Formats: sequence, C-alpha cells, structure tokens
Amino acid sequence: MLSQIKQAAPLIHCITNYVVANFSANGLLAVGASPIMADEIKEVSEVVSSSDGLLINIGTVNDFTIESMLVAGKKANELNIPIVLDPVGVGATDYRKRVVRRLLKEVKFNLIRCNAGELASIAGADWQAKGVDSGEGFANTDTIAREVALKYGCMVAVTGRTDFLTDGHAEYHICGGNETATHITGMGCLLSAICAASLASSNRKEELKSLAATLKDYKKAAELSLDENGSFIAQFIDNVQKIAEVKK
Repeated sequence: MLSQIKQAAPLIHCITNYVVANFSANGLLAVGASPIMADEIKEVSEVVSSSDGLLINIGTVNDFTIESMLVAGKKANELNIPIVLDPVGVGATDYRKRVVRRLLKEVKFNLIRCNAGELASIAGADWQAKGVDSGEGFANTDTIAREVALKYGCMVAVTGRTDFLTDGHAEYHICGGNETATHITGMGCLLSAICAASLASSNRKEELKSLAATLKDYKKAAELSLDENGSFIAQFIDNVQKIAEVKK
C-alpha cells in the first residue's frame, strides 16, 4: 500500500502536535506524499481545499488550534476529503475529553487511529492509562472498537502489539512490528499521517482493505529496523521509503 501512496503522491494537511511535526513530515515524504503543517485559522480552510487528506492530532491541542481543527474538518467534510483523528492522550485530562467529544460531534471522520487507552476513553470504558500511554484494562478492545465505529460511522484502528482495524462490520488483525517502536516518540502520530495518505490514495470502496495493508507495511518497516533506540528512527524512515518504492 505504501507503493500506492507513492504513485498517488497526495498532499496531506496535518494539524498535528509540535512534538512530532518534523518526524511526521519526513515520514510522509518517505512514502511519496507531500506534507503541509498549517494550523492558523485564517488559512486552514484554504489549505484543506488544496489537499487530498487531513490529519487532526490533538497531542498539543489548545483553544486556538481546536478552532482551526473544527474549521478544517468541516471544510474537508464539505469537499469529501478524508479525515483521520488521532486522539492523543484523550483520557489524560477532562479538557482533552471535551475536545474529542466536540470534534466527533461536529466533524465526520473517516478513521480514528488510537491506542487501547484512547479508545476506552472515547467509549467511556473502564481503563487505567497514564498520559499518552496505552495503559491497561479488562475491557474487550475489539468489541469497543466495533461499537465506536458504528456509533460514529467511521473506521477505527487500535494499534499496539497486534493492530485491530474495523468499520463495525468487517475487521482485520495485523500482527508484527518491533518492540523498540513503542519507545520512540511519534510512531503512532506518523502512522496516523500515513493512514491519511492511504485514504487519500485509495478507492473509497477499498478503504478498509487499503488501511489494513498500510498497517501491515508499517509493521514490516519496524521489523526491518535496528533495535537500538538511537538508530531506529533513521532505519525506520529508510525502510518505509524502500517499501514505498514503486514496483516495476
């Protein structure tokens, strides 16, 4: 699927957090997509209008960026541009919970890409999480993901040791990856950006299948990367780029 993104070369508008903006931009470039990071409310509508996909990531959200997210999301809905929501650390504070509730109420998302703790917070399930970590609990995340997908009319990707992807009806389990990736800031955020590129490069009838292939490619890139934290990022970006090379 990464090779399909490279062939399509979509422009992806990322309203994301400042911790991962550079990493996300470089990761999108590695798969052949074009990133643009814009959160000024005076221009987001115009930027969305010229983009092929939109990522909304709440990692460092504030009162100014939430308004930009809403304007951008509504414009993308108007133009039928696919949108990915990454509800980073939604369970960490009441403020983040209110932000995500508002986003889900006012914007129609194509995909929610989250970890188990973030999913549980969105669903109001019992779960113990710390900050942006996945945390732990006894709820069945597959069941919750299906319920959330049906409630909001979108796909849900719960990523972790095994990824679970569903639209509330069909579903995929994607295994693999590298434990080192869990110790690297921004791996999930980049994945959300690449998922936006995947949606922008896919036939709408094949979105779920294409996203499953994207998750598989992402895990494969991690598996091919070195285990040392210091060199993992460079190796991972190189491997993402190799996988995205257009097949002859």
